[in-house]
Amino acid sequence: MKPIRLMSGFFTVGIWTLASRLLGFVRDIMIAAFLGTGPVAEAFLVAFSLPNLFRRFFAEGAFNMAFVPMFSKKLEGDDGAHQFAQDAFVGMTVLLTGFTILGIIFMPLLVTAMASGFIGDARFDLAVAYGRFAFPYILFISLAALLSGVLNATGRFMAAAAAPVLLNVIFLIAIIGTALWGSSTQEAQSHEVGNALAMAVPVAGIAQMALVWWAAARAGFPLRLRRPKMTPELKRLAIIAAPAALAGGVVQINLLVGRQVASFFDGAVAWLNYADRLYQLPLGVVGIAIGVVLLPDLSRRLRAGDTEGGQNAFNRACEISLALTIPAAVALMVIPYPLVSVLFERGAFDATDTAATAIAVAIYGLGLPAFVMQKTLNPLFFAREDTKRPFYYALVALVLNAALAIGLAPYIGYIAAAIGTTLTGWATVLLLWNGARDMDGAARFDARFKRRLPRILIASLGMGAILWAMAALLSPCFAIATLRYGALLALVLSGIISYFGIGHLVGAFKLAEFKRSLRR
Repeated sequence: MKPIRLMSGFFTVGIWTLASRLLGFVRDIMIAAFLGTGPVAEAFLVAFSLPNLFRRFFAEGAFNMAFVPMFSKKLEGDDGAHQFAQDAFVGMTVLLTGFTILGIIFMPLLVTAMASGFIGDARFDLAVAYGRFAFPYILFISLAALLSGVLNATGRFMAAAAAPVLLNVIFLIAIIGTALWGSSTQEAQSHEVGNALAMAVPVAGIAQMALVWWAAARAGFPLRLRRPKMTPELKRLAIIAAPAALAGGVVQINLLVGRQVASFFDGAVAWLNYADRLYQLPLGVVGIAIGVVLLPDLSRRLRAGDTEGGQNAFNRACEISLALTIPAAVALMVIPYPLVSVLFERGAFDATDTAATAIAVAIYGLGLPAFVMQKTLNPLFFAREDTKRPFYYALVALVLNAALAIGLAPYIGYIAAAIGTTLTGWATVLLLWNGARDMDGAARFDARFKRRLPRILIASLGMGAILWAMAALLSPCFAIATLRYGALLALVLSGIISYFGIGHLVGAFKLAEFKRSLRR
């Protein structure tokens, strides 16, 4: 894949991911307004996180990272790519159907493992009930992830990137429909919205799977349910995927540790969730887009022996990632309170919730560049079918995160979970980068990257100073309901204009590069 095609693929995925995350913001704003940070909100958030936790374990974090390089190799060699994808599709369907049934049966144990602080109050029974509705989502979304891997390997990014939009659209329909035709009292309406959201989860999974299945069929890969069979290729896939699955499992245990810590502080599960949504916007748009596009590209270059091209692709991915996420990180650290206040503070979400969420946003912001760099470093290993070392690094991260989150919680409360996540993110980057240094220079930063990175930092710090001054100037407006939306818009626009203006002047990037990629 040529650099311009790599960039156009990144922007295709990034733009659709941005659309999904913006709709996700609207969704979370409405959830915060109707549910606040009360028992129904925390129960639903834990229930919804369960299938998502295992989705990353089975599909995105493990299976796809092993599947895409193998499928790409067969695709270019015209060596049974369709049959390989078909066998993997059937195998995953059988495996996850059984796992879904077990999850529904043992949901009380899963909720205990996720949030033992819920035991003994109303949140536990609600989380179990919501979890049983939501858990089948893991089957449909994991199959959608496999189909997305097929599409991405063939250079078709749009449908896979657009599929998450459906989740947020269906959630919004559920919330609005319940609000319009449900009960008039706040408590009854809160429970009705929670029930509607839980039932909407598997519906959204079916919709997402249907979209990417249709796109894959149009691309020449119509995958269907058949009798499962264990082939030599599937055995090799399982051998490669197992360490990645374990690594993905360790990453999810890190999230589990944070959730467990938060469950012992009333409202903290919701505070961390809403903070997570804010930093996930740039992480999703940039990090996920880079990871999705970079892995197939690196796999092709490795098979072609194009070491120099692979190094260039890695450097350009790092460059564009940091050029977009370092300023986002600075913004999250400088203006977390205005962001949270305007986006979430209404209805059941009050000023206390805003203050608690804003602290978590600032801490997550500090770790944002690390979370994105992991997305660029992991493909270096997975493209080489090396899934063992990321697993070992993840184990180290697990121990560090548990020590920080659990050890600090008695002294600083729920925020220990956010600190553990951020510091662990940076530790993981150092481990991955150190491990990749022996890959024939694949992780070596070139002269262009070294020249531009300090300039990106200068532009970001300059933008941060302007944001801080603008936030102080506009602070009276944030207290007035009719003015706060315009004030936030002015704040965001000032940040965008100042960053790209300073960045262009100091040579952090060339605006023409962004324009060319967007046109394509």
